[in-house]
Amino acid sequence: MPYLKLNDACLAYGHVPLLDHADFQLDSGERVALIGRNGTGKSSLLAAMAAGTGKGRLDDGEVWVQPGIRVGYVPQEPPFDPEMSVFQAVVSGMGETSAMLAEYHNISHRLGEGAGDHDALLARMDALQHELEARGAWAYEAQAERVIARFSLDPEARVGSLSGGQKKRLALAQALAVAPEVLLLDEPTNHLDIAAIEWLETMLIESGVTLLFITHDRSFLDRVCTRIVELDRGKLASYPGSFTQYQQRKEAQLHEEALANARADKLLKEEEVWIRKGVEARRTRAVFRVQRLDRLRAERQARRDRMGKVNLQLDAGDKSGKLVAELENVSKSYGERQIVANFSSRIQRGDKIGLIGPNGAGKTTLLRLILGELQPDAGKVRQGTKMEIAYFDQFRTQLNPDSSLADIISPGSDWVEIGGARKHVIGYLEDFLFAPERARSPVSSLSGGERNRLLLARLFAKPANVLVLDEPTNDLDIETLELLEQLLQDYEGTLFLVSHDRTFLDNVVTQTIAAEGAGAWKEYAGGYSDWASYQATLAKATEKAKAATPPVSKAAKPVETNKPKAQKLSWKEQRELEALPEKIAGLEAEQATLTRRLEDPALYQTDPQAAQQAAERLAAIDDELLELLERWESLESRQGGAG
Repeated sequence: MPYLKLNDACLAYGHVPLLDHADFQLDSGERVALIGRNGTGKSSLLAAMAAGTGKGRLDDGEVWVQPGIRVGYVPQEPPFDPEMSVFQAVVSGMGETSAMLAEYHNISHRLGEGAGDHDALLARMDALQHELEARGAWAYEAQAERVIARFSLDPEARVGSLSGGQKKRLALAQALAVAPEVLLLDEPTNHLDIAAIEWLETMLIESGVTLLFITHDRSFLDRVCTRIVELDRGKLASYPGSFTQYQQRKEAQLHEEALANARADKLLKEEEVWIRKGVEARRTRAVFRVQRLDRLRAERQARRDRMGKVNLQLDAGDKSGKLVAELENVSKSYGERQIVANFSSRIQRGDKIGLIGPNGAGKTTLLRLILGELQPDAGKVRQGTKMEIAYFDQFRTQLNPDSSLADIISPGSDWVEIGGARKHVIGYLEDFLFAPERARSPVSSLSGGERNRLLLARLFAKPANVLVLDEPTNDLDIETLELLEQLLQDYEGTLFLVSHDRTFLDNVVTQTIAAEGAGAWKEYAGGYSDWASYQATLAKATEKAKAATPPVSKAAKPVETNKPKAQKLSWKEQRELEALPEKIAGLEAEQATLTRRLEDPALYQTDPQAAQQAAERLAAIDDELLELLERWESLESRQGGAG
């Protein structure tokens, strides 16, 4: 029995049908990827599936959802109240239960502070506890706490203080907190770093959840999906298997479609010539040919050709000097946090460099140091000569939402100059798939993918021999990504690319600068896969070396040479060492007792102050245990050295 079904769905914006009597079915255990060009209606389709009623989102047709199943939905830009805490935002997806949980926690807090009418609060807390138990809410609360921890979020942090990547993780946590049977994800990898994307891939595969998702991340597609569904010209076409298998089938299909269209157009042309012979045509009385001509005309008019491809052109301008930048022992810190530590590199004209690392590692800071926009705290940076830099900003700050598309490309003029040739701004915008009537539309009317295309159009309208692309792949469809890859491969200037798209990095860059942690950065030859392969080999060699090291026997200690003899423990230190195991065991027993007490919901009702004190003591025990274990290790190592 299917989980979701779409029957005869119709949806149009203006005169363009996004869904044209489309049908779809999602079965249990499937992981289906929905792909298609920007603006074809993928997000609208996913939102309609999430709504579950169909009529509220579709012009015609219906969405059927299997009764009783839980559906989690993560839109591309999840709406959150910035004043909410992370915990409140996660449980808010539980409907009425979330409000009851929030009230229960609020009453617990007030009782702990001694605020309000104690008896009335206890009575309300008792009523809430019974209702929450009847709903099985404690299991939901535990699930919420687990997913918050899994996504490395602070449950007390305010939503308004989170970064874009953290908000995306919050949205995923909210959807997973209800333990859904079906998960609908719209661009889940946007704003996530590579480590988070790989973790998400593994989690989705191992969880067994039925999945329908939209993404343009080809590595994510290949690893996660079990079926590809393409939305093209209002119709949904299904391709079982991976994205790579889809590409092979699609290429063959497009070739056949082009041949069929060419044959139909040739026949139509011949019949048009025949009918224009007038009297001769009527004399032949070939009524069937007239009817066939009418049918061919109707089919040609109804045929919706595939959306055109972006016409990307990039002018590298005059060559820069052979040296682009040279860094010698460069360091940079913000407060106590070291972003770059003692980094050296020499970057030459024509290098294509990818910067990889987790969000917050300092990729943008390192870029600004290389380009001379930021001065180092220590070390030297030497820039090359004749550099013309073009910068693609992932936050699109260069796009004024109130400006028209034409003004963004060529302010105060109707012409742009590309490679020495003048071109009208409307024709130039058409190269980036913007219709002429949209040239005077405001930027605010564009989708995310269209804004990225516009920013690329602005970027490529001026010559540049140094190109800096900070997350250029977000929201771009796969065909445009592949065209951009080809353009950058042929680009003769110097490229700096910050991206979490592993396939894009592999296809474009020739060397990688990777964050190693604690401000350390290291250069590697090749793209992301080369770096990942090196890291895997290094980890395997380290593990092999550990396994090959023989364990130290307590009965026969190894002979150590050239090692200074350690001092013997004093009588007092010896007694301390002997007493440590008993102290540690006592603390661990106390820790176990407190943990069991805090797991009892009745404690918060009968004695909230004791619950708070128990939690504080539990936290203190962790610190005490750490200190005792470190002391034990120190004393034992000295005793062993003295033996």
